[in-house]
Amino acid sequence: MTTYRLVGMFISIEGSDVTGTATKDEIRHESKTRILQAALRVFREKGYSATRIEDICEAAGLTKGSFFHHFSTKEELAIAAADYWSEMTAVLFASAPYHAPADPLERVLAYVDFRKELLRGELPEFTCLVGTMTQEVYGTHPAIREACEAAISEHAATLVPDIEAAMKKYGVKGDWTAESLALFTQAALQGAFIIAKAKNGVGPAIDMVDHLRHYIELVFSNRIRKE
Repeated sequence: MTTYRLVGMFISIEGSDVTGTATKDEIRHESKTRILQAALRVFREKGYSATRIEDICEAAGLTKGSFFHHFSTKEELAIAAADYWSEMTAVLFASAPYHAPADPLERVLAYVDFRKELLRGELPEFTCLVGTMTQEVYGTHPAIREACEAAISEHAATLVPDIEAAMKKYGVKGDWTAESLALFTQAALQGAFIIAKAKNGVGPAIDMVDHLRHYIELVFSNRIRKE
């Protein structure tokens, strides 16, 4: 049985051989990837403000010289990390099993179930990088906030076609849109991560995701009446 973890989708290159026949460009690419992967871990563990460049270098197993070869500042790294997070999560979600059901509403509900499945391990392993950084820097680092907003909105947009199809199939209309419901799923999930941090445990977050599923079922109550 396949299991999924956000921490497990990042390709580790620790211990890889970057010498021998590797070109300088390949070595530089791998060192940049190591820095980005380290940033994803450390920013989620310590937060953006508390993280030092030295912490990133230590986690990546690289020198500060390597860091400054690729990034001028910690802020520049954070923006790149948000983009990298978006790229990596896009791969994970594109291949996830929630796309399989023929019914569009079942796909939306399966998406929520998949997000629940990802709630495993330690808090930094399942919480969201872009959500974590947004909470810290929205008023002080607008460029980071914009990168995080783009990541969240782009992921929410992937849910819109299934929500629209479900609304059409089940005759659901209201003063809301597929786009707003897609964003609401992200708001609920980010809130679940905050509750998990506040409670220092995954259990309450699982409950929050269950409530999100119940809410979507209620929104599409026409389907429930038909069944």
